[in-house]
Amino acid sequence: MGVYHGNDLRKITGGMKGRHVKVKRKYWMGRYPTLTVIGEKNEVKVIRTKGGGRKLRLKVVAEANVYVPKEGRTVKAKVIKLLDNPADRNLARRGIVTKGAIIQTSLGKAVVTSRPGQDGVLNAVLIE
Repeated sequence: MGVYHGNDLRKITGGMKGRHVKVKRKYWMGRYPTLTVIGEKNEVKVIRTKGGGRKLRLKVVAEANVYVPKEGRTVKAKVIKLLDNPADRNLARRGIVTKGAIIQTSLGKAVVTSRPGQDGVLNAVLIE
């Protein structure tokens, strides 16, 4: 089921009589957000987008690509838990990983730099 993202179905103002002119279109349809959680192994969902393209959505995450600034390299690390999500405290309570979330990895604390619900991968930068 889609989510309507348009705002064009309001009544025309300025003295005009009658109903709105526009009707809903398929290309105005959106989708519900993917709420990425921490689990045992990575689980990616592939969805078809407008124009026949594909989008990867990360549903469950177990590993992250963590950039270590001191060494200048990226290491794959296990995600242990979600520490905080500054975007919304309710997301932090529910354990949902989004961009900007602070996670505990096997290397230490890291901040998420990718959008896992839209990119299909979890990239993070280690916090010194």
